Amino acid sequence: MKVLVTGAAGFIGFHVCRYLLERGDEVVGIDNLNDYYEVELKHARLAELAPYPAFSFIRMDIADREAMGKLFVQQGFNRVVHLAAQAGVRYSLENPHAYADSNLVGFLNVLEGCRQMAVEHLVYASSSSVYGANESMPFSVHDNVDHPVSLYAATKKANELMAHAYSHLYGLPTTGLRFFTVYGPWGRPDMSPFLFARAILEGKPLKVFNYGKHRRDFTYIDDIVEGVVHCLDRVALPNVQWSGAEPDPASSKAPWRVYNIGNSEPVELLTYIELIEKALGKTTIKELLPLQPGDVEHTYADVADLVRDTGYTPKMSVEQGIQQFIDWYRSFYQF
Repeated sequence: MKVLVTGAAGFIGFHVCRYLLERGDEVVGIDNLNDYYEVELKHARLAELAPYPAFSFIRMDIADREAMGKLFVQQGFNRVVHLAAQAGVRYSLENPHAYADSNLVGFLNVLEGCRQMAVEHLVYASSSSVYGANESMPFSVHDNVDHPVSLYAATKKANELMAHAYSHLYGLPTTGLRFFTVYGPWGRPDMSPFLFARAILEGKPLKVFNYGKHRRDFTYIDDIVEGVVHCLDRVALPNVQWSGAEPDPASSKAPWRVYNIGNSEPVELLTYIELIEKALGKTTIKELLPLQPGDVEHTYADVADLVRDTGYTPKMSVEQGIQQFIDWYRSFYQF
């Protein structure tokens, strides 16, 4: 297949590109290479992809409507994996307009490109943050998600609604994936494993919010990528039993689906930090702080639907995953 991967220089995007290339697909990657975090890491990821003859990279902002329109017309993609977005819950409190530009306008441009060029299937990144104020555990795609607690979460919920409109109006098959705390080699420096590893190695106190009592469904990158590609290969279909009288939030009469993609084994944050300390062979002081605005206390994925429909099975234990991340971190940063 010829696949467009947006956010190709990002953490998940890079790994998805590499997986698709390894199995023989042609991949066009786009990314605006913004400076939300260190651009050098994004270039290093792209350098890993450059040797593949079936990979091409175009620097482009998904919010650029004209450029995105030309891209779809000129390239003729079979399928699209849309991972580009302005990420981060806390940053959405500081720079809300970045989220409107990338996550709303950018996603509309992707949808329009897919519609105009009759793309076979669009798989896009949603987020576990859409569960917001939901307190039922584990989080189920059949739960109501109408109460986001951050602008970032609201934009991801909006993406699911926008995708449904296009699936309903134009028959565009779309699948949204609600990611749960992804970690592993080549990860994002603003995410907790990076922050914790760096602080521990530098002997600095760790800021631990919610007094370390967060529970997160940490999911290793290789498990995530397999789930993404399994979904890409399985084109979304209508649910013929769907009823507007008792609507299922996870499916539709349109070819539209949403799934949780996580490890389904939440770990308390303090335990996670202790595992990083163990992998590094070093401990540090922890500064326990209250819950941050926009954060949710716990995430826990019910992945039964994804398992049923795609055979998704997360394999990596958190202990093994952290060790692999630390091994990469030490090698890449020469610690």
